Amino acid sequence: MAASPDRPPRIVAELGRPETPDETAARKAENSRKHRANQTLRNLVLALLASLAVVLVLVLVVVRPDGAPRQARDYRADATNSQAQAGQMLAAPPLPTGWSANDDGLSTGSDSVMAWSVGFITPSTQYIGLVQGISANPTWVANELQNTRSTGTTSIGGHDWKVYDRRASQDPGNYAYSLSTVIGSSSIVLHGTASRAEFDTLATAIATQLGKSTG
Repeated sequence: MAASPDRPPRIVAELGRPETPDETAARKAENSRKHRANQTLRNLVLALLASLAVVLVLVLVVVRPDGAPRQARDYRADATNSQAQAGQMLAAPPLPTGWSANDDGLSTGSDSVMAWSVGFITPSTQYIGLVQGISANPTWVANELQNTRSTGTTSIGGHDWKVYDRRASQDPGNYAYSLSTVIGSSSIVLHGTASRAEFDTLATAIATQLGKSTG
């Protein structure tokens, strides 16, 4: 078979003449370089997209939010079940609609003081922690209040309560506002982020409940 005739030399518009063999070789080399560069960039983009897809799967499948709301606790039933161990009535008063508890329990600390605690969520979705120290001492109360200095007193439910108002402090956390009192042999500490009105509601309910057991 006869060989096909050679192609005519490529005319380069910029030069107005056929390109030389060296120019042809240089042009092909540059085209190859650009092709490789584009291929490398494309591979990098695909690899990045694949990595992002893996991260998204891990987030959706593995990671769980730490702040997921806890299931509501029947704090009144739990208090009834723990009362024999405590040896006295535990603070678990009925509260108006909109109140709930997300945690409760009876425990004994390193200071040997037995304490009943309940974490309340108020109708305004704020927090109030209740801690009842059984036959506790002033040191226990101070520790529960993070050694905060009292800012005043108030009368709620027929009892005098010490007030610890830290709402003007920087980042007071769950100790923005606190109350403490003694009812019978129980030291009561309330602390949280709720309004004073919601603190008054809880303090009144506790004083009414425990007041009945102390006569």
